[in-house]
Amino acid sequence: MRIGFLGTGTIASAVVEGIAGDGHVIIVSRRSEARSSALAEAYSSVHVGENQEVLDQSDVVFLGLMAETAAETLAPLTFRENQAVISFMAGATLEAVGEMVRPARAAAVMMPFPGIAQGGSPIMMQGDAGLVKTIFGARNKVFALGDDSELQAYLAAQAVLSPVAAMVGEAAAWLGARVEDAGQGEAFLRMLVASSLAETGCADLVAALNTPGGYNQRLRVHMEEAGIGAALTTGLDALEG
Repeated sequence: MRIGFLGTGTIASAVVEGIAGDGHVIIVSRRSEARSSALAEAYSSVHVGENQEVLDQSDVVFLGLMAETAAETLAPLTFRENQAVISFMAGATLEAVGEMVRPARAAAVMMPFPGIAQGGSPIMMQGDAGLVKTIFGARNKVFALGDDSELQAYLAAQAVLSPVAAMVGEAAAWLGARVEDAGQGEAFLRMLVASSLAETGCADLVAALNTPGGYNQRLRVHMEEAGIGAALTTGLDALEG
């Protein structure tokens, strides 16, 4: 495919890295020039151009812009009827993207994570799942959502990643103060959490770790009594609203 990127921030750059070896011809905007230049130097399939050049040379266009300034950035640009546009912009609905990119087709809103650069990453999206799976499905798992409200709920729920990472980091710091190799301790905890949840449902894992009087049960009960569950639900409600 001929694929273009308007905006080359952290997420858009990770997406480029994830597909740069798939035989596509990729052009990225000069915006964030340090990143765009680095991508072009790293991959022979990646080229750099001005915003309109990106549109002129692409059949599929990814929008990696800030939703608040996207309309202003896109207003002077000319899209084509036969183009498909996929947005990374949280806060911009598929309908809103369609208004900004006429006469091109707003194909999907997609929320990738940095792990897409290596593959094996979840991708939540709304819209043309077939197109998204064609580009990313070989190495990533695409979660197709039905409407704006589902996408908003997923966006809120995925924010659990940061507090989980912070919690593992705090446990690693606690462990690091008590063992010789602090780095090994953190690596162990990261692998423990990632591997345990990769193939096992949350409820099943909690049940398996619910040995009466065991370390896992005692710490979980302590944290539940401290209100961690209620704080999580309240925080998610606030994000969704």
